[in-house]
Amino acid sequence: MKFGIPILTLLILVCGINAQQLKYPVTKQVEHYDIYHGIKVADPYRWLEDDNSPETARWIEEQNRLTFSYLEQIPFRKKLQERMEQVFNYPKYSSPFRKGELFFFFKNDGLQNQSVLYMQKGLDGSPEVLLDPNKFSDDGTARLAGFTLSKDGRYAAYGISRGGSDWQVYQVLDTATRKTLSDKVEWVKISSIGWKGNGFFYSRYPAPERELSSKNENHKVYYHRIGTSQDEDELVYEDPANPQRFNVAFTTEDERFLILSISDRGKGKDGNALYFRDLDSTEKTFKPLIAEIGDYRYSVIDNIDDKFIVETNDGAPNGHIVLIDSKNPDRKNWRVLIPQQPQPLKSASSAGGKLFLTYFKDVKDRVYVYSLEGKREREVKLPGLGNAAGFSGEKDDKFIFYTFTSFTSPPTIYRYDIATGKSTVFRTSEVNFNPNDYITKQVFYPSKDGVKVPMFIVHRKGIKLDGNNPTLLYGYGGFNISLSPSFNALLIPFLEQGGVYAVANLRGGGEYGEDWHKAGMRLKKQNVFNDFIAAAEYLIKEKYTSSKRLAIRGGSNGGLLVGACINQRPELFAVAIPQVGVMDMLRFHKFTIGWNWIAEYGSSDNEEDFKNLYAYSPLHNIKEQNYPATLITTADHDDRVVPAHSFKYAATLQQKQRSRAPILIRISTKSGHGASNTRKAIEENADIMAFIFYNLGVQPKF
Repeated sequence: MKFGIPILTLLILVCGINAQQLKYPVTKQVEHYDIYHGIKVADPYRWLEDDNSPETARWIEEQNRLTFSYLEQIPFRKKLQERMEQVFNYPKYSSPFRKGELFFFFKNDGLQNQSVLYMQKGLDGSPEVLLDPNKFSDDGTARLAGFTLSKDGRYAAYGISRGGSDWQVYQVLDTATRKTLSDKVEWVKISSIGWKGNGFFYSRYPAPERELSSKNENHKVYYHRIGTSQDEDELVYEDPANPQRFNVAFTTEDERFLILSISDRGKGKDGNALYFRDLDSTEKTFKPLIAEIGDYRYSVIDNIDDKFIVETNDGAPNGHIVLIDSKNPDRKNWRVLIPQQPQPLKSASSAGGKLFLTYFKDVKDRVYVYSLEGKREREVKLPGLGNAAGFSGEKDDKFIFYTFTSFTSPPTIYRYDIATGKSTVFRTSEVNFNPNDYITKQVFYPSKDGVKVPMFIVHRKGIKLDGNNPTLLYGYGGFNISLSPSFNALLIPFLEQGGVYAVANLRGGGEYGEDWHKAGMRLKKQNVFNDFIAAAEYLIKEKYTSSKRLAIRGGSNGGLLVGACINQRPELFAVAIPQVGVMDMLRFHKFTIGWNWIAEYGSSDNEEDFKNLYAYSPLHNIKEQNYPATLITTADHDDRVVPAHSFKYAATLQQKQRSRAPILIRISTKSGHGASNTRKAIEENADIMAFIFYNLGVQPKF
């Protein structure tokens, strides 16, 4: 069924609204300067960093009023949201996981704000609700942030995050009675849960005066015994001499060892140290496996008696698996179980007495099974080119589950028999969408320096390459994070309207191992922007689209990417969607957990880093020029990338915009570094897609 108005009328409306030249709220400028290595840098909107001030609250209200009045004038906005609800309204399941004879899984009926945790006895048992996060709060913005079972499955520690915050409160559930006990552990962040007997280890910060004001310093490890108050928790580890370190502890499956991972990214170190404690011993000191923090990463996968199976990139940029003897951990005594491969190691896990290693082959997953001695036994035959997740479980598992998905393949859960290596379909997704109508291709395009960069392109079969297709280009490019093929139902309405969706696998990610990551971090960050710009140029050159039909989108580090690229090449894009972006590259380390990113970006406290950061910082490189239509998004409870980044960026961009294209900021409430529930996710994505269609001059037809 078609809806809406004639395309000519739509274009007249678009031009009419933009021609009115939006009247932006007046944002006060103050005389504030900082001196960085002899260079004076103005910060006229410094006052917007105080997100709790009445003045900032008024500014937020005025900006949201303008933004939503603009969005409400888009004639197809409501229909677009309805279509998103339709395609998103299907049952969504997680892969089951086992503890003894009990199986656990998450399910969302379709549009529930939060997925519900179920438990059943055996695979043929009747599922019963164990935890329903939809009952955690009246507005559905409290979510389950963690769930870890004790060794015998009797208890579970589960975390609750409210309003999108990274802060978590942990409680204890008796799985037999379904009752939550009186235990409450607060101010948990950057933590694992490691059970030992009748209690668990966890990491927390001291209680701040208010959430966003916390410096996130003095991370400590505690042990909580069930039935006691948090005040009685035993302090297990602290390091007051290094207040910005992360100290994360977890236990091995047999509960014999407590593993302590220590990182110090605020000092520019990209790796971690690794210590252990034998919990069966009366000795309470930690002993080193890796004593010093450098740029190599180490992760314990499993233990065989006194020896640890460790994944690391030490001596292997693509990653390898080594065996470290706890009684003789010197590096010269390490045994390489599984050598580095030509393809980067994406993940490693254990289950059923086997090791499961997932490798990237040109950003597509290949999964192999190894013995604990490091012998390759077989490949897990995946149903296609896409993303496989799971492959972990207990040592006595006979079978495990994994989920496979791609851009046009809704998640399918497979049961994998460890003895035979056979995969069988366990559960499929039924989405109001026909994957056979669409095609996914992978291309390799040259960046500015000639390096070949991979990119996935998804679109309806049979589109014309005439340069007129609405196109959305997405990217991230940082923190060793890889963008592998995955299904997102909220993109279906865009593809249905003839849209082209492109994902560029930029340097800075982990798609080709640590060397690919390093090629896009710190002083080489400009490579990431060059890769993204080259992706846009490729799409235009190959007639997928044109500058007038091209939108770009990215979140967090990807928001930084979008902001930097529209500063450097504003004429290349028609629409920009920078979400929860790191926009102030000179002060990011001053807010909450921001110092943790110094290892990736560098710091303005260092003169060489400052020059590099100042050269591309989205906030500091806004010029008086014509910018594309831009919708900035952030949230009031984002305590990871605090909203001040987007506030100051929006105010500056509105001031210096010289075209009639809108510069708007959408500020969510009771959300954080991402939507806090299904309803908010659909509303935000519908607004973003409506803004994109509207400013590309596209009239959707449903």
